[in-house]
Amino acid sequence: MVLFPQSGSFSGQCARSIPSSVLKLSWQLRRRQKHLPQPPPASLPLSPQAPNRTSGIFKVTPVSPTMCQFLGVSEASRTDAVKKIWDYIKLNSLQNPANKREIRCDEKLKTIFDGKETVGFLEIGKLLSPHFVKTN
Repeated sequence: MVLFPQSGSFSGQCARSIPSSVLKLSWQLRRRQKHLPQPPPASLPLSPQAPNRTSGIFKVTPVSPTMCQFLGVSEASRTDAVKKIWDYIKLNSLQNPANKREIRCDEKLKTIFDGKETVGFLEIGKLLSPHFVKTN
């Protein structure tokens, strides 16, 4: 009986003389081996580490005085600023009930959003850009 290691199958003439129960067991064994958890490659670390998120929208940068007054901090990341703005919107029920994509600005939000009465939720990121001071 010859077993090819790369294919896991029996060779021609010998395969005909092997009982079908043995062939069935070999196929079941191969199927189970496919579903076993594989060890991680040696190049990957064994313990998961949190990715370093200090660039892009996660980078903490100085904010404008009006944004500083709204957030209560002098430096913030874009994600933190958007989260705090959404918390304020939800807390004060400033979303238009008929159109949830529209935000009705009160006096505090108007200082951040260039005095607009209503703002679409996709506009928030664009309207916040001037409030983040670019650093090199």
